[in-house]
Amino acid sequence: MPAPDRPYNDLHDHLDALSEKGLLVTVDRPIDKDSEMHPLVRWQFVGGMDEKDRKAFLFTNIVDGKGRRYDIPVVVGAMAANRAVYSVGMGCAVEEIQAKWDHAIAHPIPPVEVENAPCHEVIHEGEAVRGEGNGLDRLPIPVSTPGFDSAPTLSATNVITKDPLTGIQNMGTYRCALKAPDRMVVRMATRVGGAGGYQHYLAHQKRGDREMPCAVVLGCPPYVAFMGPQKLPIGVDEFTVAGGLAGAPIRVVRARTVPLLVPAEAEVVIEGYIDTTRVEPEAPFGESHGHVALEEYNMPMRITAITHRQAAVIPSYISQVAPSESSVIKRVAYEPLFLSHLRDTLSIRSVKKVALHEPLTGLLRVTIITLERDAPRTEVWRALYGAAFFKGDCGKICIAVNDDIEADNADALLWAMAYRANPVEDVQTLAHRGQGHGPKRETHGEEDSTLLIDATMKSPMPPLALPKKEFMERARGIWEELGLPPLRPQPPWHGYTLGDWLPYWDAAAARAVAGDYLENGRISLAQQKEGLKPETKFRPG
Repeated sequence: MPAPDRPYNDLHDHLDALSEKGLLVTVDRPIDKDSEMHPLVRWQFVGGMDEKDRKAFLFTNIVDGKGRRYDIPVVVGAMAANRAVYSVGMGCAVEEIQAKWDHAIAHPIPPVEVENAPCHEVIHEGEAVRGEGNGLDRLPIPVSTPGFDSAPTLSATNVITKDPLTGIQNMGTYRCALKAPDRMVVRMATRVGGAGGYQHYLAHQKRGDREMPCAVVLGCPPYVAFMGPQKLPIGVDEFTVAGGLAGAPIRVVRARTVPLLVPAEAEVVIEGYIDTTRVEPEAPFGESHGHVALEEYNMPMRITAITHRQAAVIPSYISQVAPSESSVIKRVAYEPLFLSHLRDTLSIRSVKKVALHEPLTGLLRVTIITLERDAPRTEVWRALYGAAFFKGDCGKICIAVNDDIEADNADALLWAMAYRANPVEDVQTLAHRGQGHGPKRETHGEEDSTLLIDATMKSPMPPLALPKKEFMERARGIWEELGLPPLRPQPPWHGYTLGDWLPYWDAAAARAVAGDYLENGRISLAQQKEGLKPETKFRPG
């Protein structure tokens, strides 16, 4: 439960709530943060487990590749190992998440500044952040992609910067590679639709400022942590939307060495200044688009202070190839934004769902729009265009389907494209799109393009050729009675009508199931005709 003086959970409260719901695994045996920690948690994303079975992992006995021990625990997967974990952080059921986001964005609550804060219980400044074993080198930051990454990298960040003209803060989740006890390199997306922090960086450069104040926060209260991956309009202070989620002001405190406000209940705050005059090589690092980001020049940051709670816990996101924690945390936030844009802003009422394809493609490249079966063709194409252009870094491939197609089933998507789309009429390409998030060597030049596919039904179709639901369910009971291997049904796993089906055929099917196929034969004998070509369609009178 949260403390009496704040009406929202901090990370410690959140971990307690996860433990109560059986969503937290505590690992007390020694774990090497550089070679074992992320691979261990990664298995629940690549080992064939259902999403509902994934959990957060709390590591309490951490060593590094040299055998050095750390006294700060690390938690991986605590924000979004799956939707259930995310919903605990949101304080509501999974099906209520979209409405809660909508309400928070529409009803922001400004933060309240406090004098004394838990994040300042332990303070390291000056010489305490310099030299091996001090500063960043004291923190048990994992190597995310052992075998490829060149450094331990902060992944579960809320990086806070401020517009030098308006004074409005921005909070984004950016990776930060450790370089020295008092230096790291921050990577902020420079692409269209990318980082608000990068816009602040450009503003400081334009003013002639040689440095930009920055605070990298680890372990925010969940309502604040969710702000980093969320894509709000530039100029919106994320603390106000976090307050909208909490239904009360978020407590903030002034950082010690930079002119920024940080969450009072943060676990760790790394303060410093980003150099706006020079850049430093950073990476390789396994990125969320599913490829290793190769070495590039990014923003060096000199560390001026590190503050943390007495009993701090450091979070780390599992990112890289989707599905991952970072893809879940983004997906749960992004999909409601797309749906609201199409259904409410553009008033396309026939849109029922928007899904951002997760495995391997990492949400930003493939968008699936689900529409009602009777949606007019003009509305289908309005939805495709609307989804393609909603965000500058999303929507390379946009596919429209009907509600019988499960958007997370790639086989079902291919089935819809194979039988419901005529490429000459139902496929369009759009030029002059930004490259978006991905390996920059994928395309030549600075532009990419978009593919739109209308894979909706254009007219009624015959049923899916699988046994009806009641027969599949009866057979599953027998399967389990026989003790056969556990089943993991993937839709579609039973037949259903797609509009082109008559009660006459239902009656014939019922007779066949009852063993009365001979009666069907007597009926069809009476319907024989002469002079027709084989494969002429039959419709009973």
